[in-house]
Amino acid sequence: MNSINTPTSSGLTIRTAQSADSDALLAFWAVAGENQGRPTDSALCIKELLSRDPESLLIADLNGCIVGTVIAGWDGWRAHLYRLAVLPKLRGQGIARRLIEHAEERLRALGAIRFDAMVLSANDNGAAMWAALGYEPQDNWTRWVKPA
Repeated sequence: MNSINTPTSSGLTIRTAQSADSDALLAFWAVAGENQGRPTDSALCIKELLSRDPESLLIADLNGCIVGTVIAGWDGWRAHLYRLAVLPKLRGQGIARRLIEHAEERLRALGAIRFDAMVLSANDNGAAMWAALGYEPQDNWTRWVKPA
């Protein structure tokens, strides 16, 4: 799948990120991302992600401005959704739903049979959105992390 350009009547398009988007992505995530308890994002991380999987980072673009993102990661076995974020003033308008629909389509085409989403435990709005899209928490799993 190459860049996705799907215009809507509101001017919103979903497209794949490019390295040139790095600074705008970092600024966007500083405002719209749930950044507690996670490593700091960097332009180098974005560049490395895009070099490994150029179609993984989806952007909701409204008239040239980033208003939403999601990373649809595929490791050849599992499908992971993370860094879902929508500009706070535009939440509740279906942008996250559009991003997830495109992400799921991409991951299905790669062979995914199940998706998982990483959501901070205290993110009640995020949990409600994922539930509205048919996702359920998997109570028998705990994510374990260790700094590299």
